Amino acid sequence: MNETPSAGGPGRVAQRRRTRKAIVDAAMSLLEQGATNPSINEIAEAAEVARRTVYLHFPTLDQLLLDATVGLISADADTAIEQADSDDPRERIGILVAALTSDIRRSLPMGRRLVKLTVDAPPPEEGQPRRGFRRIRWIEWALEPLRDQLPPSAFENLVSQIALVVGWEAFIVLTDVRGLEPEAARELCTRAAVALIDAAV
Repeated sequence: MNETPSAGGPGRVAQRRRTRKAIVDAAMSLLEQGATNPSINEIAEAAEVARRTVYLHFPTLDQLLLDATVGLISADADTAIEQADSDDPRERIGILVAALTSDIRRSLPMGRRLVKLTVDAPPPEEGQPRRGFRRIRWIEWALEPLRDQLPPSAFENLVSQIALVVGWEAFIVLTDVRGLEPEAARELCTRAAVALIDAAV
């Protein structure tokens, strides 16, 4: 099995990144194949690394599963953003929501897992969110055409407002609490985000 080298030097840093990616990719693959709670041993075997190597990169199984779940959910959004050619923030938001919910019936269980793992995760460093870096980056991409039209504080407020209605928390509320079909939840989230954009401009 491949062991993770100790830190030091560009080559070793690159090797650590590759090893970490292999571990996350292995966990993602197991989740995608239907494993609801893969063990460290299963992930290590799939990644072809030692159990100890997994723990060097991820102190807890939940932390590893959180990264893997985010990776699975994020892939479609990253691809959609790369291929988008619209400068209309309303269209961009629609593209983002559609990508996040492209296979919503399959991905909702992963979204629920993501929220649970976030709640159960150790407290982050002071002033840092528990997660959400990708979501904020995506929303900022969608709203980028408005950045020069709004004062900085208004732009940041709009990003925060959109984050309330675009993301797994919103999708889960609409499906689990409101009982909407996933497709209806997707449409409502898009309409709510567009309404916030219209109100801001």
